[in-house]
Amino acid sequence: MKRFLSARWQDLIMANYEISPEILREFVPRGTEIDYWNGKCYASLVAFKFADTAVLGFRIPFHVNFEEINLRFYVRREAADETRRGVVFVKEIVPRRAICLVANTLYGEKYEAWRTRFEETENRLSYFWTRGDCSNKIAVEFGKSLGVPETGSHAEFIIEHYWGYTKLNDRKTGEYKVEHPKWELKEIKNTEIGVDFARTYGERFSFLNQTEPRSVLFAAGSEISVYKGEKIYL
Repeated sequence: MKRFLSARWQDLIMANYEISPEILREFVPRGTEIDYWNGKCYASLVAFKFADTAVLGFRIPFHVNFEEINLRFYVRREAADETRRGVVFVKEIVPRRAICLVANTLYGEKYEAWRTRFEETENRLSYFWTRGDCSNKIAVEFGKSLGVPETGSHAEFIIEHYWGYTKLNDRKTGEYKVEHPKWELKEIKNTEIGVDFARTYGERFSFLNQTEPRSVLFAAGSEISVYKGEKIYL
């Protein structure tokens, strides 16, 4: 399997919401099924930084370090010799149109270009993403390291997914592999979420404007590798 992209994913904030699986049905790629933790379906708002990004070993000027904010949910696929636990993205927001073009063309993803930025102090990190008069923010104040989450825990379920799936059409699914070491989490002291989910991700997610997340996680991150995708015909 050929590595397509390498980078560091840093300072990941993950706000995790219990959600009805019916809201997500039309996004589920064929050949996969929604993955549950303790019988609950989750969607996550994730904000993080790409750093030292290289495509096929080359760093592209002005596209090496940038922010991404995505809304994702969790699926699984039974392959011949393993259960592959992965994520599906409802939408991924980045600051550069060229990033959108490459990801949407090669992987069939749903990237959009918005204005993004982040602010950080010694123990607080904030992400902002804006288009027109729609402005969003997520911020956390963090503390000491909590280590790697326990096997079978809610936190492990959220962060330990190593496959990406994309619904290309009703019969075709995109699949790609992501590699990274297990992430240590940090203590969360305060959280601020100001997101217009309806305007940013679609009216079906408007209820999240008034919903408290089941959890908020913060991980320092690590180096990652994304491998060239494959198409699954079913």
